[in-house]
Amino acid sequence: MSPKYDFLIVGAGLFGAVFANEMTAAGKSCLVIDKRDHIGGNVYTENVCGINVHKYGAHIFHTNNKRVWDYMNSFAEFNRYTNSPIARYRDELYNLPFNMNTFHQLWGITTPDEAKQIIEKQKKEADLEEGKEPRNMAEAAIRLVGADIFEKLVKGYTAKQWGRPAEELPPFIIKRLPVRFTYDNNYFNDRYQGIPIGGYTAIIEKMLNGSEVRLSEDFFSAKDEYMKIAHKIVFTGMIDEYYDYCYGPLEYRSLRFESKILDTDNFQGNAVVNYTEYEIPYTRIIEHKHFEFTESDKTVITYEYPAEWKKGDEPYYPLNDDRNNELYGKYRALADQEENVIFGGRLGQYRYYDMHQVVDAALCAAEAELKA
Repeated sequence: MSPKYDFLIVGAGLFGAVFANEMTAAGKSCLVIDKRDHIGGNVYTENVCGINVHKYGAHIFHTNNKRVWDYMNSFAEFNRYTNSPIARYRDELYNLPFNMNTFHQLWGITTPDEAKQIIEKQKKEADLEEGKEPRNMAEAAIRLVGADIFEKLVKGYTAKQWGRPAEELPPFIIKRLPVRFTYDNNYFNDRYQGIPIGGYTAIIEKMLNGSEVRLSEDFFSAKDEYMKIAHKIVFTGMIDEYYDYCYGPLEYRSLRFESKILDTDNFQGNAVVNYTEYEIPYTRIIEHKHFEFTESDKTVITYEYPAEWKKGDEPYYPLNDDRNNELYGKYRALADQEENVIFGGRLGQYRYYDMHQVVDAALCAAEAELKA
């Protein structure tokens, strides 16, 4: 039986939707399947009490890539939302990312030179040898912002988020968190930033227009049949699962979300408040109405709980330490031998992608495919 479609796309998230949009625009036929009962993957938003709720955690689009920004804006208008989270340690509140407001709140200082002197002093007190690469995230964090901020705002949060102490995590993780010696609470340094008005689901719907979409369908429930249904497969699930964990499972972190509708118009005054002490089990509370400046006499909040991942759980973050990266390399070698399978997204490429990076990777994959 000859294949019915040009592409079977496994996963109706951002990577799969962008790829499908590019292929259908080029006249190719696409079947998109997803084991969830909705499109959008982790960027899925649903309307609750007139508020667009980010079902799987806060998603703020940001990028320096004008091509990606213009591409996303062709599907929706973006608002002016600027990500300025608050960190709460016990009864103390601090601005994020780490900036002069944070340093003033912590130390009472007012100038960049004062902040740098304190950080330098704390680095020396921690006995971190100058010129040597940090061995772990704890050392990298103290080098960046000193021991006080590490103890209050990094240590407990990190242990909750990754399920292991900062001393056991690779140093590159802290590099995702900006540090600046200005009074600037904008979390991202990127030129473009915002939230799509009306939510992300509407964007994915437009991207998938022209593709056949089937939801609540698990690729692995009928893998042999799915392998024959299209000339090529775009797989955005876990690469280790695709190969039946033949080298052993890669490690991920999972999340659990607990949402509540409250009879108040404003619960916490900010879209994102991080809880950095280890004793509080959730890492943050999200108040969704602040993403789109929604006026309502109710509000929806979501508690985000990190969780250890095991087979059958939803994977969210690849754990890119040396052991897992080495293991991924073995799966990548198998993937490189495939002629008719394209692996994409966080799980397919075992990489911590932000949304703009997913879009760019999908566009590049589509361009390469069309050229081929």
